[in-house]
Amino acid sequence: MLICILISQQVFFSFSANKIFMDNHKVAVLTAAGTGMGADAAKKLASKGFKVSILSSSGKGEQLANDLGGIGVTGSNQSENDLKKLIDATLGKWGRIDVLVNSAGHGPRGPVLDLTDEDWQQGMETYFLNVVRPTRLVTPAMQEQKSGVIINISTFAAFEPDAVFP
Repeated sequence: MLICILISQQVFFSFSANKIFMDNHKVAVLTAAGTGMGADAAKKLASKGFKVSILSSSGKGEQLANDLGGIGVTGSNQSENDLKKLIDATLGKWGRIDVLVNSAGHGPRGPVLDLTDEDWQQGMETYFLNVVRPTRLVTPAMQEQKSGVIINISTFAAFEPDAVFP
């Protein structure tokens, strides 16, 4: 069991005695993890002995992955090809994926009644489909391993709704 606690926009992890966390060969894939909560999660997982693969659109994820001894890909969690490149590189290098951390980017903001259909569609891409795509790609490996954990990090608005950030 993995417990994820969010405190002041920093992610802290505690681990049970579950086999996947005791194995010396632990692998985590993180999306939108060049900065913020995703980057904090990558650093914490690496400090717990995980090999990390990081996707970010800014390129900061590649640098962070280098610093942590992992794999970095510059790309979008909205691109099936970019995600596939990350997953394929991870499986090619380490042969498994124990944890997937889906972190979100930033969707459209504005008063609810001012958001266009395109804004809402972009919000679905940013906060929903960014979870579906990588989950679909890692699930076969996790099924084959008979283990795996998927963590979804979204937006503070899920807990603290705001008139300009639905």
